[in-house]
Amino acid sequence: MPKKGKVMRSTEQTRHNDEHEPGVIESAIFSTKDGQICVKVLAKPGAKQSIITDISSDGVGVQIAAPARDGEANEELVRYLAEALNVKKRSVSLDKGSKSRQKVVTVDPAEISMEKVREVLSR
Repeated sequence: MPKKGKVMRSTEQTRHNDEHEPGVIESAIFSTKDGQICVKVLAKPGAKQSIITDISSDGVGVQIAAPARDGEANEELVRYLAEALNVKKRSVSLDKGSKSRQKVVTVDPAEISMEKVREVLSR
């Protein structure tokens, strides 16, 4: 049951509404001073399949088809993002949040451009 004053939105509504807000994708996917592409991820482990659920200013929501124990979900997250971005697994790494649901994943800019990352993850 939702808390008072909170409005529950389905994933489709979240994705649809956030696509039209300026800066949402830019705040979830950004570049560091040294040129690394960073993606803020809101991990949801224990799902039936790995899938990107939504994009918000807080990050890219990703359901992960692995339990959150012994680093299994982190490994699956890196594997899934590498597959989704069509880059080698070694080009994607977990930078922050190994024990948190809020994570930062880095992508090697030599493998893919920032614009391509934003395009692929916003589909």
